[in-house]
Amino acid sequence: MNQTRLGSLIESLINVVVGFSINFTANMFIFPLFGFHITAGANLALGLVYTVISVVRSYCIRRWFNAKLHHMAQAAASALTRSAR
Repeated sequence: MNQTRLGSLIESLINVVVGFSINFTANMFIFPLFGFHITAGANLALGLVYTVISVVRSYCIRRWFNAKLHHMAQAAASALTRSAR
């Protein structure tokens, strides 16, 4: 099955929103353990920067992976067609 670009983007966004929520909450508890005391606003801003990076990374990897799968499926189909002759 091949995933559309829109499907890849939606999957990436959902994945990142879930990750952002977990990260935002965890930072409020973990940072103070290491001596970092940041405001909720600073935590949000930091999370947004990393969220943009994560969406781009996830989308690019998904599209690359789907292209590789499509290429491999075409090669396999071609090989099967040749061997059936």
